[in-house]
Amino acid sequence: MEYVQERVTTLHDLGGADPTAPTGRAAVVVPLTEREHAGLAAERVFSELEAVDPARVVVPLRASADRVTAVREWLAGFDLRLDTLWCDGPRLADLLGSAGLNGARGKGRDVWLALGRALADDDAEFVAVHDADTASYSRSYVRRLLFPLTREFAFSKGYYARVETDRLYGRLFRLLYAPLVRALADAHAEPFLRYLESFRYALAGEFAATREVVESLRVPRTWGLEVGTLADAYDAVGADACAQVDLGNYEHDHRAVSGPTGLSEMSESVADTLARAVEAHGVAPDYDTLADRYREAGDALVRSYAADAAFNDLSYDRADERRQVETYADAVGPPGDDDRLPAWTDAPVSPDEVVAAAGADADEAAGR
Repeated sequence: MEYVQERVTTLHDLGGADPTAPTGRAAVVVPLTEREHAGLAAERVFSELEAVDPARVVVPLRASADRVTAVREWLAGFDLRLDTLWCDGPRLADLLGSAGLNGARGKGRDVWLALGRALADDDAEFVAVHDADTASYSRSYVRRLLFPLTREFAFSKGYYARVETDRLYGRLFRLLYAPLVRALADAHAEPFLRYLESFRYALAGEFAATREVVESLRVPRTWGLEVGTLADAYDAVGADACAQVDLGNYEHDHRAVSGPTGLSEMSESVADTLARAVEAHGVAPDYDTLADRYREAGDALVRSYAADAAFNDLSYDRADERRQVETYADAVGPPGDDDRLPAWTDAPVSPDEVVAAAGADADEAAGR
């Protein structure tokens, strides 16, 4: 237990923190896949949300057409004001295509669609986002995320230690984000890098913000969502209006390093979004040397993680962690084309159009 403050205000759980927060004035976005549907973790998440009683829950659903009805019926069993937004139907694809919003489909795109629906609810002064695969989910998470927004903060980010089955997890954060930001910060003095360094789990899927901040987000389409959100929050309100919140114990699914939607594929989106963000904030990385400097920072952190694991009698495979650093180094380089989705204040489609298209798609999938 500690109470160290970072560049952004850090709110610690010093013993069962569960503050009062305006859950009735908040929409909660919970991205869901058909694989997670009806699992024990998702069941716990939505059951706990019943006790939170938010103004609305929006579930952007990634699923095949033959699974949509089952997921919608399952979600309808929870006592929540809940909208399911099927993100993979043909009408929605046509709507986005006609508006010039074709592009990669991924978690960021799904969350962006749901944020539009959340903002369309006049009762939602705040929006919270979190994942559905959290086996340790607690109703206090939403209250913790929202609490800073009732003070002088406009954006809050969740953090936690990923320690499960006697091992350190959170590998993409520990072995890609943290050493890459460190390598950049060692070479550049821009305040934005100090801001990025201060987040204890920058790739956590949990955040909350005022509707004004959410309206300004230009969301990356895939796994760069979390980094892009941090950058946009910095632009919208600055580091002094951002906070990070201790969510305590946290357990959720782990991904393989290789394969579709594995950590290696995710690393490409994270590194690309990070490179674009730092360039936009005055950093001019030397990409000819950055990958090697990243490796050096990664190796130094592996040494630190090994000591920390040994201190806590945890299993730690130093050689495997170094192999992951080498794998992620392939993603380090200049950013590609900017295909972020527009802020909802500038979007060429309306939330109502999105909801109508997604609903018609879901009804057709159900044979109505």
